Amino acid sequence: MTKTFNVKVNGGPELAVDATEGTLLETLEKHQLEMHYHCRSGFCGACRTKLNSGQVRYTTEPLAYVRKGDILLCCCVPESDLDIEH
Repeated sequence: MTKTFNVKVNGGPELAVDATEGTLLETLEKHQLEMHYHCRSGFCGACRTKLNSGQVRYTTEPLAYVRKGDILLCCCVPESDLDIEH
């Protein structure tokens, strides 16, 4: 069963994202967006992104420090429509 949400990145057009197809990083890459990352496991924090609105769920508990208002794209999936700045 798909869970589709709209994700807006850096004020661009909304992208329809299926939360069951992988992490937010993987899904945005499928939409041909180049996102900064390094470890893909929540360890380094390189994919840290500002969450302007919406909710995410972490599939793996991140080891990198995550400030309030930030998310790590490599280890989360959307739980609602999102507006992010990367």
